[in-house]
Amino acid sequence: MEAAPRYKRILLKLSGEALQGAQGYGIDAEVMRTIAEEIEDLVALRVEVAVVIGGGNIFRGLSAAASGMDRASADYMGMLATVMNSLALQDALEQRGVHTRVLSAIEMKEVAEPYIRRRAERHLEKGRVVIFGAGTGNPYFTTDTAAALRAMEIHAEVLLKATKVDGVYDMDPHKHAGAVRYSRLTYLDVLSRGLNVMDSTAISLCKENNLPILVFNMLERNNIRRVVCGEEIGTLVCPDGESVLAGQT
Repeated sequence: MEAAPRYKRILLKLSGEALQGAQGYGIDAEVMRTIAEEIEDLVALRVEVAVVIGGGNIFRGLSAAASGMDRASADYMGMLATVMNSLALQDALEQRGVHTRVLSAIEMKEVAEPYIRRRAERHLEKGRVVIFGAGTGNPYFTTDTAAALRAMEIHAEVLLKATKVDGVYDMDPHKHAGAVRYSRLTYLDVLSRGLNVMDSTAISLCKENNLPILVFNMLERNNIRRVVCGEEIGTLVCPDGESVLAGQT
């Protein structure tokens, strides 16, 4: 018998870099199709799915600011890049018959609906995938922070952080053969050890509201479904009272 989903409503955080595949820039059509197929699987399980996508495959505000561009201007350009990615994912999903809405924190009514929390919740209740574009609509905030904020606003049960590695390590596993993967961490573990999960503002928001974060490898087929159905893969970051720095695999 197929496992029932553990979560009814999730927020999936995708990095923009993940969309570029091996080409190094832009959007890899095959990667986008694969992500759309995985989200379609969740919708078939009657899971309510919201998505936040970064824009680093097109433009990175922090990198531009480091090169001398005004930080606010650079961040707004990065927000526009996230809307481009959101529209691409919407198209990939709707080609598969999945009803989708893009809600933008920056008004651009010709291509996306304005972000209104109650409207987002109604879309989710009707089985539509909701993609949040343009971050929080404010400079100096990352899409990680936008994902944490939107997850709490829509009352998501978990924030799924899709990455290129299979969890959180004590060191970069691509550079250190002896890197250790943690199966479970607390928010304080992440903050005090400076672990590369999400930025500190996002972690603090999740900590204050007891929103669990599950970090997993999105490149392995069916991993999103496996996570939603409760398989213990990746790394779970959870309330401080429920866990200690525990386990490694």
